Amino acid sequence: MANPTFGEKKENVTYQPRYGVYAVIPDAEKKQIVLVQAPNGAWFLPGGEIEAGEDHQEALKRELIEELGFTAEIGSYFGQADEYFYSRHRDTYYYNPAYLYEAISFQEVQKPLEDFNHIAWFPIDEAIEKLKRGSHKWGIEAWKIQHGIG
Repeated sequence: MANPTFGEKKENVTYQPRYGVYAVIPDAEKKQIVLVQAPNGAWFLPGGEIEAGEDHQEALKRELIEELGFTAEIGSYFGQADEYFYSRHRDTYYYNPAYLYEAISFQEVQKPLEDFNHIAWFPIDEAIEKLKRGSHKWGIEAWKIQHGIG
């Protein structure tokens, strides 16, 4: 089965691959999801680019410390959702395969290393509305299905 794909792949454009891993992190009651707001105002699931030599788990654990100051137990893998987008900030077209997981528990252990982001919790459907990337919205929808949340 093909991966869900978001964004528009334009003809005659070279896309830079940017492999990312992201987590759906609910509160204990599964009523809210934590999101990260970048300095440009866009909201994303916590996570980011997989660096050379990292597997998904290592990259996600590093990103959660950087963005949230959280350690987490990584649970279910929801799958890969692909996204094509243009970054004005980097003046680059990206092909972004996003690998999406659930964090089944987390603990705040320090201040985030990236102090330029804003972190906030939102009710599930509001979180989906706020997210910039279709692949991230898909991740929350997959999480909702797994947990029987309508």
